[in-house]
Amino acid sequence: MSGARLVLLGTGLYAEELIDAVAAVPDAEVVACCENLDREKPGGELRGVSIVWVDDLPRLGDVEAVCAITTTERERYVAQVAALGVPFGRLVHPRATLAPSVRVGEGAVIQAGAIVGAHTTLGDHVMINRGALIGHHSTLEDYVTVQPGANIGGATRIGARAYIALGAQVLDRRVVGEGALVGAGSLVTRDVEPNTQVMGVPAKATRTGVTGR
Repeated sequence: MSGARLVLLGTGLYAEELIDAVAAVPDAEVVACCENLDREKPGGELRGVSIVWVDDLPRLGDVEAVCAITTTERERYVAQVAALGVPFGRLVHPRATLAPSVRVGEGAVIQAGAIVGAHTTLGDHVMINRGALIGHHSTLEDYVTVQPGANIGGATRIGARAYIALGAQVLDRRVVGEGALVGAGSLVTRDVEPNTQVMGVPAKATRTGVTGR
């Protein structure tokens, strides 16, 4: 991802973290951070980076957007930016380790210390946070979030918009359904139904009707 001119979608704490991540990538730069909710923020700065309103993105020229939001709110944001004709980039930290056979969708963010195993597919706008481990031959569908220290076993499928919280573990060959939420520190030993929150060791359903986080 060297040489990219990136716009970060979001102006919160995670945007500050991604500013540091981009600084570690050779020749890459954060051109601006983008706001789409609070009209008081555009014209200001975040860690020395200008904040712009979403409608002004096309005026920035040759840039690529990356979400700096770890919740499923980024799906609405992505649609808004795509409608403006702004392309999406990828942010892979130099200290992340990806097997050569890994496929990475547009808009994906892979943070420092993450390891992604062979023949794994990461969908569009997937977030892999610090130190997360993704096993070989796995599939993470669009808008999946994997938080720091989570460990996903091999040949596993994580459905779109699912959220794997801090330090959670998912055993090999399990399926975590679309929109499911796996609580922090939980151990998934069985498949998780779509739109279901599971917690504990072993993980058990605690709530239904969720849509990730």
